[in-house]
Amino acid sequence: MSGLNQLLMFRVSESRYALNLSAVERVVRAVEITRLPKAPDIVLGVVNVHGRIIPVVDGRTRFGLPEKKISLNDRFVIAHGAERSIAFVADDVMPVVEVPEERITRADEILPGIGYVDGVAEFEDSNVVVLTVEQILSFEESRQLDRAIEEMQTETGKDD
Repeated sequence: MSGLNQLLMFRVSESRYALNLSAVERVVRAVEITRLPKAPDIVLGVVNVHGRIIPVVDGRTRFGLPEKKISLNDRFVIAHGAERSIAFVADDVMPVVEVPEERITRADEILPGIGYVDGVAEFEDSNVVVLTVEQILSFEESRQLDRAIEEMQTETGKDD
């Protein structure tokens, strides 16, 4: 008997993506983002969530989609990986779905080495890319982000 994967699906532009529900902390309305000089291009800035600094990732940049200003109707999907939490900007968030294991093709079976994709979930009407939080940022992007956050905290006197 195969297991079920619980996925939170969200839309960026006309594309649908998903995260394993176990990685999702919460979904919140978009709020003002504090710009973060010297952060990687994929990072729009940071938000403060209950005293935690969370980088906001621009999926449009990562996935080669058209740019769009963030609006109050957008959502932030806050998810955690092993080393950090991040917020994905989503145009819309759909209800959680359960997908049988056999309807998810793992990324290494499709295109080995595409780090931020965990797999592709097959639905009757389309396929949905399932992302992995741990690798949405490359190693170099993650290091660059760490340096930018450290510099921001040093400048503001909040050295944690």
